[in-house]
This record gives sequence, C-alpha cells and structure tokens, in this order.
Amino acid sequence: MTLHRFYIPPEDWNPDHLVLEEAESRHASEVLRLREGDLVSVFNGEGMEIHARLARQAKRSTLLTAESHHPTPPPAIPLLLAQAIPKGKNMDLVLQKATELGATGILPILTERTVVRLDAAEAADKQDKWQRLVIEACKQCGQNHLPQVHLPQSFESLLTHLPQAELRLIAALTPEARPLHALLPDPSRRPASALLLIGPEGDFTPAELAAALAHGFLPLSLGPLILRTETAALAALSITAYELDR
Repeated sequence: MTLHRFYIPPEDWNPDHLVLEEAESRHASEVLRLREGDLVSVFNGEGMEIHARLARQAKRSTLLTAESHHPTPPPAIPLLLAQAIPKGKNMDLVLQKATELGATGILPILTERTVVRLDAAEAADKQDKWQRLVIEACKQCGQNHLPQVHLPQSFESLLTHLPQAELRLIAALTPEARPLHALLPDPSRRPASALLLIGPEGDFTPAELAAALAHGFLPLSLGPLILRTETAALAALSITAYELDR
C-alpha cells in the first residue's frame, strides 16, 4: 500500500508529538480528504520516516500518532550537482529528476552564457521556491534524505568555495572528454563523494572550462550527441550513480 507522504522539518520533528503544520494539514484535509484514523507517512528529510495515523485535525494543524518507525541510511556516496540555471521552467525539471536520481545537494550557478540573471532578493526567492519543489519531489519518489538547494551563485564563486568532493566531473564536448569508467583512477575503489558540473545552453566558455580543469575537474563525455543542459544533468547523474554503485 502506498501511503500519502508529508514533510515535517527537522526542527519541528518530535516522534512523540508529530504535528503537520498549516499548509501540510490543509493539503491532507482539503485536497486529499484524509480523515482521523487514516494512515500516512511522515519524514524529516534526515532519513527518518514514521507511519502514523491522523489523531486530531484542526484548521491550522494535524496531530498524528506514530505506529512504526522506518529509518533510512544516508547515501553511501554523496553526489552533488552544480547546475548552470537554464531558462524557463527547465530548472524545475532538473531539480525534480535530480531528487529522484539520488542527488544529495544542488548548487545553482550563473555562468557567462547563462541567460537567467538574478539579484540578491531574486536569488533568495528562487532558492526558497526550489527547496519547496525538492520537498514535493521527495514526497513523490519516497526519498527520505532531502537534498539541499543552495543559494544561486556565480561560476567564480563556486570555484572559490568548492564543496568537498573526492571526484569532480565537468560535462564537456572537448576531444579530451572521456566516459566516466575511463576517468575513475582505480576501478576497484569508488570515490567517497562526487560533484557534477553541468553547463548552460551554449556550454561553458573556453575560459570557464579551463578554470574548472585547473580546479581538479575531469572532463566527462556523455556520448557523441549534443545534449540540452537539462538532459545532460540527468544523463550525468544516472551514469555517475550507476558507475559508483549507489
């Protein structure tokens, strides 16, 4: 049986007193038409999931009674996606599918050829919107570890403040690009973490590619065809997750 899933943030998570906040409570009662006694699933984005029954419903909150606990271990290999923000709603697609494919974090970046431009307020609004979208994706796919969507930043800022990752990959169309299995230094040993860097429509500039390579990124080939940026992101995540045996 597939249960309806609801998110309770870690700061509000109390297994002995589970409460859905107003938006989640209204969704349960007014959209899903759930009633007291119905069984649901709640998760906190940090690997904890509980099957619980609706105990008391009100307009602004719903109290739940826990029935069974279902902890989920963290991913064996953290997999970060640094994605040049595509135009239109394609970033929404990338975030949804990246969550389904097991990305543990998404870093939206602004490159020289990125069409989208954001000021500080717009960047914060986008981060909030995208984080909510990732929460919804976690509900849909059963992911109990919530990927963090970082504040959009420039390409230069990303390279200056690179997150820890043993394997750094940049999707590239250059002759030097190789498939992932050829880039792994030791096929018998998998890296402890990985970071994927995906360019915008029009790809990275030669200067950006050179800067990434200078910071330890390896040029990753995704095949002979030229992929759209959102397709490249999903292909790279799929290939990396498979090769790293996550």
